[in-house]
Amino acid sequence: MDDEEIKKILWISGLKNAIEFNGKPNKKAIMGKLMAQRKDLRSQAKTVIPILDQIIKEISKLSIEKQKGKLLQLDPKALEKKEKIEEKKELPPLPNVDKYDKVIMRLAPYPSGALHIGNARMIVLNNEYVKRHGGELILFYDDTIGSPKSLRDSPKAKYVLPEAYDLIKEGLEWLGVKYSKVYYKSDRIEIFYEYTKKLIKDDVAYVCFCSAKKFKEKYKNKKENCPHREQTVETNLKEWNNMLNGNYHEQDAVVRLKTGMDQKDPALRDQIIMRISEAEHPKVGNKYTVWPMLEFSWAIDDHLIGVTHILRGADLVKEDFIEDFIWEHFKWKKAEFLHYGRINFPDIKLSKTSARNNIQNGIYKGWDDPRTWSLQSLKKRGINPEALKEALIDLGMSMTGITFSVNWLYSKNKDIIDEISDRYFFVEDPILIEIDEVPFEEYIAEPFLLPSSPEKGKRIIKGKSKDKQLKIFIASSDAKKLKAGNIIRLKDCVNIQILSIDLKNNNIKAYYHSLELNREYSIIHWVPEDEKINVQILKPDGTISNGYGEINLLKIPMNKTIQLERYAFVNPIRLENKELFCYYTHK
Repeated sequence: MDDEEIKKILWISGLKNAIEFNGKPNKKAIMGKLMAQRKDLRSQAKTVIPILDQIIKEISKLSIEKQKGKLLQLDPKALEKKEKIEEKKELPPLPNVDKYDKVIMRLAPYPSGALHIGNARMIVLNNEYVKRHGGELILFYDDTIGSPKSLRDSPKAKYVLPEAYDLIKEGLEWLGVKYSKVYYKSDRIEIFYEYTKKLIKDDVAYVCFCSAKKFKEKYKNKKENCPHREQTVETNLKEWNNMLNGNYHEQDAVVRLKTGMDQKDPALRDQIIMRISEAEHPKVGNKYTVWPMLEFSWAIDDHLIGVTHILRGADLVKEDFIEDFIWEHFKWKKAEFLHYGRINFPDIKLSKTSARNNIQNGIYKGWDDPRTWSLQSLKKRGINPEALKEALIDLGMSMTGITFSVNWLYSKNKDIIDEISDRYFFVEDPILIEIDEVPFEEYIAEPFLLPSSPEKGKRIIKGKSKDKQLKIFIASSDAKKLKAGNIIRLKDCVNIQILSIDLKNNNIKAYYHSLELNREYSIIHWVPEDEKINVQILKPDGTISNGYGEINLLKIPMNKTIQLERYAFVNPIRLENKELFCYYTHK
C-alpha cells in the first residue's frame, strides 16, 4: 500500500471522526478505531502516525460543512446512514388546506436567464406540494422592469432576457414540472394601473416627488411624513395621470402606499408600489413607462389567480406585509404564507446576471456551460433530475440557513447512475510506457462492461506487441507515483516491472514480469497505443481535461453517462473523427 492510499484512508477516518464530534478530530479515537478495523495498517503505525498528525491539523482548519463536503468527495457514501434517516422526513403539511376547494400555487421566475440550481428549491417545493394535494401549479413570468435606469445601465444589473422565457420552460421540463397556465406580468400592466387608481381614490396611495435619498434621510429615518403624503385625492389622481401620460421621467415621481411612516421596520414605511422605467421591454416594447414593484404586483395577481399557498425565502417577509396590507384593504380572502431559510452554496458561484455577462463576453460557451450551474448545464453533465429533487426535498422547509454541498447532490446522483453507467478505461495526461520482453504478440483483456451486471457482457481491449515490445499509455497521475523497480499490474492484463522513468520526455521503460493476478501489486488503468481514441472532458470549472480512451468508446451512445474507471462519471456529448467530447459529471 503506497502513501497516497494511506493518506486517503486517514483522511476518511479523520473526517468521519471530526464530523461525529462537532468538527474536532480526536487522534487517539481515530488511531484506535483504525487499528481495530484495518489490520493491514498495524505494521505501518510508524508511517501512519506522522501522516495522521498532519491530516488532523488540516481537518481542524475546516468548518464542519467543509469537512462533510470533503468526506463526500473522498467517499460519496460516507454519510449514507445519516442521509437515509433524513430521507424518511416528510415535508411539513400545508396549513389550512381544508379552507380551500383546491390548492393553487405558483412559480414566479424572473426571466433574466436560465434557472440555476439555487432557483430549483422554490420550483421543487411548489411542485411537490401541488402533487401531494392534487392541486394546480401556475407558471407566472415575473417580467417587470421597475428598476431605475442607474441600475439597468450597470453591467451587473438584472434585465429581462428574451431567450430566458424558453430557457425557463426547458428547465421546468427537465425537472418534470407540470403547470396548468402561463401568465406574464408584462401583459397585465393595465390591471395594475386599475388597482393603483383605486388605492389613490381610497386615499391609501399617493404620488411622491422626493428623491430616494431625500425621502430616506429626511422622512423615513425620522418617521415623519413627506409633504406629498398630505396631497388631496384629486391632486394624486391628476399626478398619476401625468405619470401615465409621460409628463415625468425616471426617478421624477413614484407612487407610494400609505403603509405608515411609524412602522417599526424602516423598510416597511410607505413602500413604493409604482415607478417609472423608460427602458424597452423585450415583450411589450415601449408601450408602458410606469411599472409595478414586485410586492404590489403579487398582491394583485395572487388574489386574481386564486393562489392559496405562497412559498418564499425567509428574506422576503416584506412581500408578505405588502400583500397582506392590500388584501386587508380590499377585504380579499388571504392566502397562506410559508417560508424557508436561505441556502448557502459555498462550493459554487450562483448569479444569472454574472452568467449572462460571461456568455455575452464569450467567456462561457452558453447557458449549458457547467460554470453557470443552470439546469441546462446539470442536464448536460448527466445529473439526473430525480437526484436534484431528492436532495432539495431532503432540506425540507427549515427556517434555519443551510449550507448545501454539491457533494450531497453527487451522492444522490451516483445512487441512480452507478448501476446503469458502463465502465471504460481512460488515462488523463497520458504517459507512454514501453514494455520489453513481452512473450506474446497480442494480449486480450476482457473487463466487464458493468461489473454489477455481468449479463451485459464484456468489452475487448487488445494489446499488440511488435518485436516483443508492447506500448501503452497510463495516466500521468499514476506515472508520478512510480519508482524504478516497482512491479505494477495493468488492469485485466499483465504485471510489469519499471526500469526507468523520464517524465520530462513522456517516457517510461519497463519489462514484462508475469501474467497472474497478484493482490500485492498496485493496479493501473491503461490504454493500448495502437487502439485508442482522443478524449476531451469539460470540467465544472470550465477547464478541459485531455487524455486517451479505449477503442470501445467509439460504440457508445451519446448523452448517456458512463464511468471512466478510477477517474469519474462523464456524459458523452459528441463523437467526431475518433475524438470524444464529454461533460464531467462527478466522482
